Amino acid sequence: MPGWLPYPVYRPWARWRLLREVVAALRGDGPVLVHDCGSRAWLRRLLARGAARHGRTLHLVLLDVGADTALSGQRARDRWVRRRVFDRHCRGLDRLLRALDRSADAASTELPETLAELASLVVLDAGTRERVAAVRFDAAARREGGDGGPESAPPRGPAGAGPRICSPV
Repeated sequence: MPGWLPYPVYRPWARWRLLREVVAALRGDGPVLVHDCGSRAWLRRLLARGAARHGRTLHLVLLDVGADTALSGQRARDRWVRRRVFDRHCRGLDRLLRALDRSADAASTELPETLAELASLVVLDAGTRERVAAVRFDAAARREGGDGGPESAPPRGPAGAGPRICSPV
């Protein structure tokens, strides 16, 4: 989109395009990486249903880096959302993190109900994200009956074609 066009004007088109990309990618063979703020339960459910429909599982890699870092990333990409929208995303993420905290406090190995659609969850905070070189989905583990969940170790040699990345415009 042209730089002079405000995001709210083309947001519906961008979301429609993202949805089409995700559906097309799910029909393929490789992993699919969807870039999203992670605060929307309805979107996680939609992604999980789409993944299940194509014989896949949903894994969430959550970047919990704080509002200042997120805003800095927006500035670096020259992509802004209104403060009201950003605050709503932060509140959604806070709810998600509180649910995880309650689950951890209960010494549960199960994900909270709000994340029941996930096969796995990796949370990277500002410190750990700097130490993770890659998140790979291991195709060999899937062939051997595993879920092919995320591995957050540095890559070991060529990883193949890599994931299909679907990201908002």
